Amino acid sequence: MQTDKLVTDVLATIDREREREIIARRFGLFDRKETLEQIGEMLGITRERVRQLEKSVVVKLKTTAEQGKVPHVADFETKVLELLSADGEVARVSKLAGQLSEKPDREEQARVAFLAQLCPKLAVVSEDDNFYASVSNQSVYDEKSLKAKVGELIETVKKLGEPKAINDIAKADGVEDPKQAEALASTSKKLATLNSRWGLIKWPMVNPKNIRDKIYVILKEKGKQMHFNEISVAIKDSDFKRKDVTTQAIHNELIKDKRFVLIGRGIYALKEWGYERGTVADVIAQVLEEAGEPLHRDEIVKRVLKSRFVKETTILLNLQGKPQFKRVAKATYTLADAE
Repeated sequence: MQTDKLVTDVLATIDREREREIIARRFGLFDRKETLEQIGEMLGITRERVRQLEKSVVVKLKTTAEQGKVPHVADFETKVLELLSADGEVARVSKLAGQLSEKPDREEQARVAFLAQLCPKLAVVSEDDNFYASVSNQSVYDEKSLKAKVGELIETVKKLGEPKAINDIAKADGVEDPKQAEALASTSKKLATLNSRWGLIKWPMVNPKNIRDKIYVILKEKGKQMHFNEISVAIKDSDFKRKDVTTQAIHNELIKDKRFVLIGRGIYALKEWGYERGTVADVIAQVLEEAGEPLHRDEIVKRVLKSRFVKETTILLNLQGKPQFKRVAKATYTLADAE
């Protein structure tokens, strides 16, 4: 669908050239959007007069479109309703533009949003701090009810407390169709999705903002320890928006961030899994302190290996060569300062 041709024909129904210019520039139909001040300065009128003319023209176009007297609007409306019906009755303008055009650039999205405003059976949500520019089936969600329902979804996600599959969120929120819940969630700037799970935009698991967050997501998804080279490969193979990072940068972040614990040569795990930072000697000391009694070296090795991926010989060398440990019987050790 050639929306540029559709918009050109719609603009041609506006009698005055100045008003056509205002609409084209305010909506960014063929170039970037311009402010009231910018247009007013160009036309030699006040920003308030630009606002009045814009509102007047749009209202007139909507009224005329309802009467079926604006070219292409009915056909455009029918096509968009078909797309919405297959996609939860709600969609972001960017997605609709991608479905309607092979080149869904900024101008294409602006044209889709403009045409949708003229369609009586469509509701349009303008972009702001909380919502992406979106379109819905007016008979299912008008602008007010759409925003209210999205607000309910956000509260449900907050109560769940962690990223969840959209099916789980829909069930918890009482939405029968998960596809509709996902369509609604996609309009919100407060929610994000990654690896088929939805959550609050501030949660790293669905919206990693830096290398450290991305490392956290990779380890969390894996569910077990990984070598930093493995983490680097996983990030490059991920769905992250920005993933062109060096292995050295990843290793540096692993060292600095307290969420990650070195548990072997180049091997890292999450602290939240119960791991604590420290050397092999520190872990041996902790094992002996928690035991409260001397332990055989085999038992010490067994317990240390639960939290460190190192060779058995490394543990034995630390046990035998560090002054904080002393042998009290054959192959049996305790802390040197233990009574």
